[in-house]
Amino acid sequence: MMAGLFGLKTISPHELTKTTSLAVYDVNSKASWGEAHVPGARHLDPDAFERADLPADRAASLVFYCSGPLCQKAPRAARRARDLGYENVRVMSAGIRGWVAAGLPTESA
Repeated sequence: MMAGLFGLKTISPHELTKTTSLAVYDVNSKASWGEAHVPGARHLDPDAFERADLPADRAASLVFYCSGPLCQKAPRAARRARDLGYENVRVMSAGIRGWVAAGLPTESA
C-alpha cells in the first residue's frame, strides 16, 4: 500500500471492524490513546514493548496503528513484533485519523 511499509501487510479500518480474533495495538502517545482509540485497542510504546506485552501465541493476529498514513510508529512496531517471532502482523496505515474519518466508533480512557 505505502512504500514505507516495507512488505508489511495492511488492513483498512472497515476490514478491521469485520475481522475477529485480533490483538489491536495503538502506538500513538499515551495522551492520544486516552483521547480516542479503536475499541479494545491496547496502548504500546512502539520502541519499548517486549515479548511479554504481546500474546503468548506467536501465531496470533496482531494489528498496529498510529496517527495516520505518514506516521512510521506502527510500521516500526510491526517490524519489531515480526523480529520477536510473530508472523501474522498487519498495519492499519489509515491510523486513528482514518478510523475517525470513516465514522467508526472510538473509546477513550
